Amino acid sequence: MKIVMFYHSLLSDWNHGNAHFLRGIVWNLLELGHDVRVYEPKDGWSISNLIAQSGHAAISQFYQYYPGLLSMRYDAGSLDIDRALDGADLVIVHEWNAHELVANIGNHHQAHNNYILLFHDTHHRSVTAPYEMANYDLSGYDGVLAFGRRVHDIYLKQGWAKRAWVWHEAADTRIFKPLARPKTKDLVWIGNWGDEERSQELKEFLIEPAAKLKLRSAVYGVRYPQWGINELDRAGIEYRSYVPNFKVPEIFAGAKFTVHVPRRPYAAALAGIPTIRVFEALACRLPLICAPWKDTEGLFHPGEDYIIVHNGSEMAQWMERILADDEFAKHLAGNGYRTIIERHTCAHRVKELMAICESMGMDCSPNKFKSRGVMANV
Repeated sequence: MKIVMFYHSLLSDWNHGNAHFLRGIVWNLLELGHDVRVYEPKDGWSISNLIAQSGHAAISQFYQYYPGLLSMRYDAGSLDIDRALDGADLVIVHEWNAHELVANIGNHHQAHNNYILLFHDTHHRSVTAPYEMANYDLSGYDGVLAFGRRVHDIYLKQGWAKRAWVWHEAADTRIFKPLARPKTKDLVWIGNWGDEERSQELKEFLIEPAAKLKLRSAVYGVRYPQWGINELDRAGIEYRSYVPNFKVPEIFAGAKFTVHVPRRPYAAALAGIPTIRVFEALACRLPLICAPWKDTEGLFHPGEDYIIVHNGSEMAQWMERILADDEFAKHLAGNGYRTIIERHTCAHRVKELMAICESMGMDCSPNKFKSRGVMANV
């Protein structure tokens, strides 16, 4: 199959969590022998910030971890859609694309109905900014891949799409796996501060318990306000700024546990949708304690794969339990790891994607094409 994908970025994960999942999906598709082309804008905000902060060395490092994964970086004003989609069997367009590009690809599909065209939504804007999502013209699309049941239901209820399928995120287990490292930290947390969507939650479930227990702690991420960095410093937590996602397994391996503090939209309006960090932490066989969220879609086994707490006091109690009881920590981490390997890898999601396409009458045999082709910058 020839698969063409339009995403914000494959190369950069700076404040761009979807890159984590996309990389794993593309890698698995290529391993199966499919011809995959990923298009991303040359001036995207994620890669622009990455280069501004870390230089072009960050891109070189990406290629060391993902040899063979390249992107077609384009200028929006000169993108030749006819050429990009020539010979495509499956086209996937991510929601973090310009409205005009989304509409133009839909118009192309209406004029050339010889491939499947899907829209991929991995964000909370269907709930928090529905006016933005309603402005996407999906009339030329065959359906929507939604990263949770609630998002799936919104598209159908609002009439934004003809069809929709739930396609959860998952762990890229080629990168995210258990590693043997000395435990130099009790707690590490990896996540971006963001737009005040979890400031109070971070204070209650991360900063205050770590300070109370005097844990050896470190936090990684971007878009931290100075007052937030000051809070971390007062709590004795090291702030280490941006880290490439492919380096995270090494950091997890050096810690005794981590925590999950969901943004407010995911804990409330989009209950049931975990962030990619949950999948990745469990894939590294790291004990995980979660601030309140409900696994309404039955992805995991709460209480067995990870611990759910309801307030900061409970968080501190479970932190102490994990640090004091090695057998319990190993048991918890083993349960979570097993669930990922059995149900939530990018290889599982590729199989689900192929099943969706086959249900629409597509021949998904990788050997339909003799070679993968070569991806390069344009």
